Amino acid sequence: MPNTPAIQTTTVGSYPVPEWLQALPSEQGVIDATRVVFDTQRQAGIDLPTDGELYRFDTNHPDTNGMIEYFVRPMGGTRADFGRSETEEFAAKQSMGFRAKPAAVVDSELSEGSLDLLSDCARAGAVAGGPFKFTLTSPYMLARTLLDHHYGDFEALLMGVAQVLAEQVRGLPCDCLQIDEANIPGNPADGPLAARAINAVLDQADEGTKTAVHFCFGNYGGQTIQQGEWKALLAFLNELHTDHLVLELAHRPVSDLDVLKEIDPRIGIGIGVVDIKVNHIETPEEIARSIAAAVNAAGPDRIQYIHPDCGFWMLKRSIADRKIEALAKGRDLYLGL
Repeated sequence: MPNTPAIQTTTVGSYPVPEWLQALPSEQGVIDATRVVFDTQRQAGIDLPTDGELYRFDTNHPDTNGMIEYFVRPMGGTRADFGRSETEEFAAKQSMGFRAKPAAVVDSELSEGSLDLLSDCARAGAVAGGPFKFTLTSPYMLARTLLDHHYGDFEALLMGVAQVLAEQVRGLPCDCLQIDEANIPGNPADGPLAARAINAVLDQADEGTKTAVHFCFGNYGGQTIQQGEWKALLAFLNELHTDHLVLELAHRPVSDLDVLKEIDPRIGIGIGVVDIKVNHIETPEEIARSIAAAVNAAGPDRIQYIHPDCGFWMLKRSIADRKIEALAKGRDLYLGL
């Protein structure tokens, strides 16, 4: 587009589920709600919106964004029925301190099963009204939630998950494919392993489809789940076969900006300038100052996107809507548009 701003606005993934969809869920309701979420973002000035991850909407768990179970439970080779002994077995691994139970138990080789991201993406695209981003969870994060009774080796399990997802992303009718990873920031030693798995998925995206990888330190009820710093992840970030990164920075110490200048120049940078862990509505002036600080740290022409730190599913619509309006206004203020 000839008038595309030098810095694009985007959202990360989830959006608050409309209350009327929760009250009266239906397939048509999900489609209508997806249209509302897209239109809300476009009217606020978001250049590259997401579908709010409503394709994962579950009538039994309407408040969650389905980041884990949506992907692993449909896969062939898994089961979701397990009792006390397997719950205790998973807890003893201590691979996911914030999960009391596994997302699923793996009994045989992983396969597609009933997972169908092509249909999900096409349904969103039918009401997108323009370019949009489609998101899926990283194979590394998914693998860490599983109780393995088949592979006997975490790397083999991880690459099994990655292979299933890699087959799913081919031919997706979206403008940008984003992989979400909220666990590796707290486990930097696994960086090389996680990079191989994530790249196996990214490499299957269609030519012409932009790719992104989103990283955050976790969020549940405004709490940071993972401890760490971006500096420890620099080598991992530079290994990724992605067009750009989507980084949590609004809820991080200012010193985290220092790593931006060390990110490989072939990789574009997206910076979080909206804090989704608080209800404070950032002003356009605050957004513009955050952009200026990031540009100063990264260098000219390195910042390609601005966005919230993470998804909005835990916030009220009244808060999320106003935050994205401020996001777009702050970008315009910084660029002098």
